[in-house]
Amino acid sequence: METGSPDDPGTAGATRAADRAGPADQPSPAGPPGPADHAGQAGPAGPAREEPVWTGLPPGLLRMRRLLLVVWLGLLTLAAGVLPALFLAPFWAALALLPLALLAWGWVMLGRNWRSWRYAERADDLLISRGVLWREETVVPYGRMQLVEVTSGPVERHFGLASVQLHTAAAATDATIPGLDPAEAERLRDRLTELGEARSAGL
Repeated sequence: METGSPDDPGTAGATRAADRAGPADQPSPAGPPGPADHAGQAGPAGPAREEPVWTGLPPGLLRMRRLLLVVWLGLLTLAAGVLPALFLAPFWAALALLPLALLAWGWVMLGRNWRSWRYAERADDLLISRGVLWREETVVPYGRMQLVEVTSGPVERHFGLASVQLHTAAAATDATIPGLDPAEAERLRDRLTELGEARSAGL
């Protein structure tokens, strides 16, 4: 029994359609994936780096230091301007310009120094950064802290300020944070003491 006779109109039509199909109608073999195929694939994410949260000093410290600067250099300016003019000659009063220049320079530098002070509490240590021309950063590990104390002199108490002093096993890592609010200084002392005791006990 013949199934593919040339006289069969269905078979002939299928043969002519296959002859008309060119290479462009045939599926092309898949090539290697290009860069565009990998564009949406994300690589393995690395560990997130812990960024310290910095805390600056309160403005009361800057006010205290600038007031002391004005008092001392103001008295020096008065003495340099009045005394030479009285006992020597009036043109010697120009010596007062030198303390005034120092006052203007010190006013600016005190502001820059105050802005440079900051500290950050991390999981394992305390960072303290300061300095204008030479930046200095101290890392104080909690496990090496031996004593944390709060001090406040007469002038600091007048302005409502206190300092936190950190004493460690190595004198090179001792540090001080000046000009804090008394409540913040006590909180920092209690927290650092607690963390130091926990690290020393191996917790």
